[in-house]
Amino acid sequence: MSRPLEIQMPAAAKPYAPVVKASAVAPGAKEPALQAVDSPSGAAKVIARAKPEVAEKLPARELLLMSAKKHSLAALMTFLSIGALVAFWYVATLYKLDFYIRFNNIPTPGEVFTNMVELMQNQRFQTNIWKSVVRIMQGFAMATALGVTLGLLCGRFAVVRGLMFPALEVLRPIPAIAWVPISIMLWPTTESSIIFITFIGAFFPILINTMAGVKGVDPVLLRAAKSLGANEFTMLSKVILPAALPNVFTGLAVGMGVAWVSLIAAEMISGQFGVGYFTWEAYSLIEYPNIVLGMIVIGVLGLLCSGGILLLARLLMPWQHIAGPGGGK
Repeated sequence: MSRPLEIQMPAAAKPYAPVVKASAVAPGAKEPALQAVDSPSGAAKVIARAKPEVAEKLPARELLLMSAKKHSLAALMTFLSIGALVAFWYVATLYKLDFYIRFNNIPTPGEVFTNMVELMQNQRFQTNIWKSVVRIMQGFAMATALGVTLGLLCGRFAVVRGLMFPALEVLRPIPAIAWVPISIMLWPTTESSIIFITFIGAFFPILINTMAGVKGVDPVLLRAAKSLGANEFTMLSKVILPAALPNVFTGLAVGMGVAWVSLIAAEMISGQFGVGYFTWEAYSLIEYPNIVLGMIVIGVLGLLCSGGILLLARLLMPWQHIAGPGGGK
């Protein structure tokens, strides 16, 4: 009877030291029989050597099943969450609940849906949505370009941080809505002042998170890049920025939320078009279903923008979403 062989790779050679137990190859046998592997990566390598056809089929099938289960569970939880919210809304408006919060004048989901169907064909309503989307994209794009650039420079160079950051810290606590009067005086048109307020709302979260990401870069990476002859531009673009990307996208996600808050507030105060103006106008004209419809449109547009940021993050940082069979992502 053959004795089991133990093949152990040195721990210093790889982060994991997989231990593979296999039966000795009997005369005439093509490959050893796999018994135990203590890491997923080790299992994949052993299967690839022992059974190439299994390595091609089994992992893909398992990943497909895992992905289907994960997305099915996520879809179910999303449906239950939103369904519970709509159900509470329906019951509260149906029975006109009046405890501390009053639902006497709140429109029902059916009334809001009816108004939405009618307004979707309305040219002015479509213009309001388009105006808000254009404003948020322009303000957020400028905030991203300037916030990431200054965040990299302030985080990397102490001189730049010492000269610029104190002044920025004075301006940062000022709410975006407080900039409305001064922005109307500063900018020649109402449109440019609204875009400026949107920019202010998104700029500071992006700046602060980018600086935090730059400061958190592993010094070993910087020393390694220097030892390989990298200049400062290469350090910023090839080492520091990729390492700080998780923080950058955190700032982008937070900045997008604040940008929508700032935009809606600016449109309510000084706008003539936009979803914020539409919502405030509905309140002034006592069109309660349109108030809720405006809020829903704002929520959907914000969700789409956040989803776009998440998709971009997955494309630029695929390593952040790689997980093994037991991963939580």
